[in-house]
Amino acid sequence: MKRLNGKVAIVTGGAVGIGRAAALRMAEEGASVAVLDLRTSMGEDLAAELRSRNLAARYLNCDVSHEADVATAFGDVAAHFGRLDIVVNNAGVAGANKPTHELTEAEWDWVQSINVKGVFFCTKHAIPLLRQAGGGSIINLSSIYGLVGAPDVPPYHASKGAVRLMTKTDALLYAADRIRVNSIHPGFIWTPMVEGHLNTSSDPEEARRATDALHPLGHMGEPDDIAWGIVYLASDEAKFITGAELVIDGGYTAR
Repeated sequence: MKRLNGKVAIVTGGAVGIGRAAALRMAEEGASVAVLDLRTSMGEDLAAELRSRNLAARYLNCDVSHEADVATAFGDVAAHFGRLDIVVNNAGVAGANKPTHELTEAEWDWVQSINVKGVFFCTKHAIPLLRQAGGGSIINLSSIYGLVGAPDVPPYHASKGAVRLMTKTDALLYAADRIRVNSIHPGFIWTPMVEGHLNTSSDPEEARRATDALHPLGHMGEPDDIAWGIVYLASDEAKFITGAELVIDGGYTAR
């Protein structure tokens, strides 16, 4: 039996990377999937690919930093598929890689508007729909840097720490509604975001080898490594899990 049969899922930032892998795996496991992103061409291509395989999917253009966009998209998904059961808050940006004292207010605010306020807006507008469905699962993508520090990209690290605590707060707030809220904390995963970050180095190949070596397993992860964790937390297999941190990091934070 498919693990997500009959469920309807939203994946923000779903056109590429971890979001794309999550949309694919959830659809394959029986969920109807709404891909929300600003990359219209890639999002529409993914939805079309899924539909060509007789999987239920659609794409919606949505900027998670704008509440009106989120409210409209979530309402459209529930109207189209008839319900909402799963929200994967995956949309995120890395932001400026500068020491804190060199950052501008605009650079700081841009990261928080997507990584933190975006999770807030999506959770806010998901709750009434999940209540109507009798419960559900919200899965927030944090990071290893929501658990430990590092001497780079301060806005990103601050945002992922916020997502970790937002997850625990909402897990407690909505447990009585049978809405589970959990966070996932990936290590370095080979995605366009990580590739872009490493390409700022003077020697990207050496930067990749060095980043591989940060993980005790000896390499970065792949989007599917995170996608299967998302499938698990979205499924009824995880019915007794809320407020938890699922760390998928090749051992990075075990030190």
